[in-house]
Amino acid sequence: MELRHLRYFAAVADTCHFGQAAASLHVAQPALSYAIRQLENELDVTLFTRTTRQVALTPAGAYLKGQAERILAGVDDAVDGVRRIAAGRSGLVRVGLTGIAAFSHLPRIARVVKRELPDVDLHIQSDMLTPSQCDALRAGALDLGVLRPPAVGEDIETRVIDVEPMVLAVSIDHRLAVEPVVSVTDLRNEPFVMYDSRDSAVNDAAMRTCRAAGFVPHRAHSAPGTAVLLALVAAGLGVSVLPASVRSLPLDGLVVRDLVDADTVEVALAWRAGNDDPVTAAVADVIAAAFAVEPTQAGAHASARYGDEP
Repeated sequence: MELRHLRYFAAVADTCHFGQAAASLHVAQPALSYAIRQLENELDVTLFTRTTRQVALTPAGAYLKGQAERILAGVDDAVDGVRRIAAGRSGLVRVGLTGIAAFSHLPRIARVVKRELPDVDLHIQSDMLTPSQCDALRAGALDLGVLRPPAVGEDIETRVIDVEPMVLAVSIDHRLAVEPVVSVTDLRNEPFVMYDSRDSAVNDAAMRTCRAAGFVPHRAHSAPGTAVLLALVAAGLGVSVLPASVRSLPLDGLVVRDLVDADTVEVALAWRAGNDDPVTAAVADVIAAAFAVEPTQAGAHASARYGDEP
């Protein structure tokens, strides 16, 4: 059974008039009549009763009409879906995020994708460090990453969407907790809590900040992620120099203060080099555009910032 014959049959079944159906299909009436006879011969049934005054569906024709409507609607949906996917307007995109980005970056990402690409579904994997995201991107387990550059390993491309200043996290009873702004030199003799990942971009920025002030920070404790790190700081076991987006995850017993002359860290979208999936590209474009239109404000508006983590 040809799809063309099914469409011809559906047009005649809707009107029960060969002339009207031929006009709606933009075909000659004899060609339409011939196509319907071909369909009837193929099925070995009579689909229409024909008289000089009227055309009516037979019981078999009435049944086929319902099935044809369902089949043709499914075909039209499939065609529309294929075209939307090819245009990057529909599909599934798997996104990884580092640390507290689920609290800071994700709300804006989810809002802009829902608004601009309503037929795209996001599958979120959070609390993934930059090295893990890069591995997952190369393995095809992720389509996009929200991470701290530089990317770890080869075949990963990045696009910076945000730059954050570093801030100081201390326990509420720490001597510096009462200071609205802290100088990096005040941290010279402090024990530090840092990430245990050797590829941590946040650690690197903290080290650069301290070295620029003339000292190397003393690492007293290491943590596998932000939640543990902040808990150690809140417990008074050390201080930590972190991206300003840490303010998006308040914790009892923790105080965050601005740092004078602190370094900055970037937030970037990442994807596997050579990934030509149009849906992934469309999601990356709308996210980047959203951050460009609404740039984050460090310090005074730090609670609205995105990203975190090594």
